[in-house]
Amino acid sequence: MSDPDLKVSQQPWLTVIGLGEDGLAGLSEASRKALDGAQTIFGGPRHLELVHAGARGQAWPVPFSTAPVLAQRGQPVVVLASGDPFWHGAGGALMRDLAAHEWVSYPVPSCFALAANRLGWKLEDTLCLGLHATPYAKLLPLLGRGTRAICTLRDGAAPSELAEWLVHNGHPDAQLHVMERLGGPQERVLPVLAKDWDLPCGGAPVLVAIEATQPGLPRAAGLADALFASDGQITKRPIRALTLSTLAPRAGELLWDIGGGSGSVSVEWCLAAPGARALCFEPRPERLENITTNAAHFGVSHRLAAVHGKAPQVLTGHELPDCVFIGGGGSQALLQHLWMILPEGTRLVANGVTLETETLLMQAHAQYGGHLMKAEIAEAGPLGTMRDWRRARPVIQWSVTR
Repeated sequence: MSDPDLKVSQQPWLTVIGLGEDGLAGLSEASRKALDGAQTIFGGPRHLELVHAGARGQAWPVPFSTAPVLAQRGQPVVVLASGDPFWHGAGGALMRDLAAHEWVSYPVPSCFALAANRLGWKLEDTLCLGLHATPYAKLLPLLGRGTRAICTLRDGAAPSELAEWLVHNGHPDAQLHVMERLGGPQERVLPVLAKDWDLPCGGAPVLVAIEATQPGLPRAAGLADALFASDGQITKRPIRALTLSTLAPRAGELLWDIGGGSGSVSVEWCLAAPGARALCFEPRPERLENITTNAAHFGVSHRLAAVHGKAPQVLTGHELPDCVFIGGGGSQALLQHLWMILPEGTRLVANGVTLETETLLMQAHAQYGGHLMKAEIAEAGPLGTMRDWRRARPVIQWSVTR
């Protein structure tokens, strides 16, 4: 026999309602019923106005926090979000603190769905990105010839900023569709090329749909050295490609890049797999700026951190990695320290170009096992005789799984 008190306690107290620019007219009967019975209605000022929340309306705090909603746990509460609450909406933030029985959600078409339907784009073939609180550099590794992307933006001034960024980052001919207040009476859709931007500042909410026409960045490991800020201390493109192949980045993994230099290996690690992260340890303070500059340029600042200090001392207190790369400053003491602290299954890769590091890595191979490889790469100088070939010092690479 069921407990009637338990049944009552399992009823959702929170209703998350997706809202379009058509306001109440676009809501289901269930959403309207939840609004009528709500003691408090949370949302942005525009959302509260669209449903005529009146005295029951409470705008989100700045900076954003779900604490006011959670403080009313057990009372009938409505949270308003744009379109689909679980696509760049408030729904995901709330779920961290709620049990499944506490809430119910009633979505309407997302802004991405509305945009795709206006343009006739297949949504499954379109990138959908939230750039309202993210640097435009996030687009750099994603855009290529034929790529289509729909991006939410911060406010009416942001499309002009995005167009300028595209012009300065290799996509001046990108076709833009500026889309304001989709699905409502004030909807506007305005096409323009990035390089020909001449539109006035519009109104939020705003999206920009992008059709890229330029090649964009290569997707294989080993980006051109010239793309990175560097003082000359950089793992050169061919060796970096070889190194990334050995490191074998996987989604969500953390890399320790010891002796980061320019941070080029860390950047390409982050670009290689979704959610891949890197801690780049560098003892020289003047090189930290290059690392952070490169992380920002490639749109991976949120996943790559530069840490000042000399290994092994600087390694204490950080999340343990899935993979370690030693590009500089290798020593017997560092290898012994890593072997003691790294979890079983951690991949370790070290490169060396001096006789001292070659000896060190050969000894490490003898002690710990793994794979030892020597690579020798020569590059041609000015056209002429064979003496114009420039031979780089051989690189020895040692890799092992802890």
